[in-house]
Amino acid sequence: MEFSAQQIAQLLNGTVEGDENSIVNNLSKIEEGKPKTLSFLANPVYTHFIYTTDASIVIVNKTLALEKKIKPTCTLIRVENAYESFAKLLEIYTQIKGKKVGVEQPSFISESAQTGTDCYIGAFVYIGNNAKIGNNVKLYPHVYIGDNCEVGDNTTLFAGVKLYYDCKIGANCTVHASTVIGSDGFGFAPNTEGNAFVKVPQIGNVVIEDNVEIGSNSSIDRATLGSTILRKGVKLDNLVQIAHNVEIGENTVIAGLSGVAGSTKVGKNCMIGAQVGIAGHLKIANGVKIGGQSGVASNIEKEGEIVQGSPAFNSGEFKRSFVLFRNLPKINEKLNDLTKKSNPK
Repeated sequence: MEFSAQQIAQLLNGTVEGDENSIVNNLSKIEEGKPKTLSFLANPVYTHFIYTTDASIVIVNKTLALEKKIKPTCTLIRVENAYESFAKLLEIYTQIKGKKVGVEQPSFISESAQTGTDCYIGAFVYIGNNAKIGNNVKLYPHVYIGDNCEVGDNTTLFAGVKLYYDCKIGANCTVHASTVIGSDGFGFAPNTEGNAFVKVPQIGNVVIEDNVEIGSNSSIDRATLGSTILRKGVKLDNLVQIAHNVEIGENTVIAGLSGVAGSTKVGKNCMIGAQVGIAGHLKIANGVKIGGQSGVASNIEKEGEIVQGSPAFNSGEFKRSFVLFRNLPKINEKLNDLTKKSNPK
């Protein structure tokens, strides 16, 4: 699809500076601009590209001051906030690009399953017995929906997502490729002889509320009993492990390669960095921030606490301790010198 500078300006409540009939049909970075592409400039560091870019249209802030003697090589659209406006266009672009409907073949939909309107069901999708699929749902090829599952309106499951039986996903969610939801929790008990482990059946499910996004190759285990729960607005990065009976509070974000062990309750509005490990049966208060590569082995009860390290503790104390740790070799040398001086042979 093609759009003119005038059309884009109307959409963003902006003003055109240059050719209002300039046409674009794709997006680009300003430093890598190509003809008929749209870009944006929000960081002043990149201002010089305005005079050299091959992009046809660039969105800029109204306050951007230009060189009087040099004319931009592109048409400008001036808006209040270039970054925010470009993000709005990206959202529209994504919606247009992802606007797929219909059922591709081969695919399997159980006779007892319910599917809403305007859905896209890609090739090799499997929808099990009594499953309920909402309106405008997108199921990309090789998605598996088990028996009795529910997927809410406007939710997208990308290629290869697996949703085991009895699990529920809310509305306006996005689950990226190859993520598994509802696999068995890691439940094993030693046998009476103490020389082997017996599997404990995992008969609960996973409940994912509205507006959740889960990255690719993540795993959310089903509960032993009850539910593993991701509350509204949770965002998980790629390669995140959520164990059985965990609960993640509203609007909490977890970066890649992190794991939360069984039955831990994480509060709302928390921020958890990459490669963080959280032990089982813990409680993490609301608004807690956990630095990357931290290991959390005990409850964090203070709301808004910032922790770091392994085992994790207050971030300020960690930084002060780290300064001492880095100087340990020098401190050791001084101690050895003092020992020698106090005990001369």
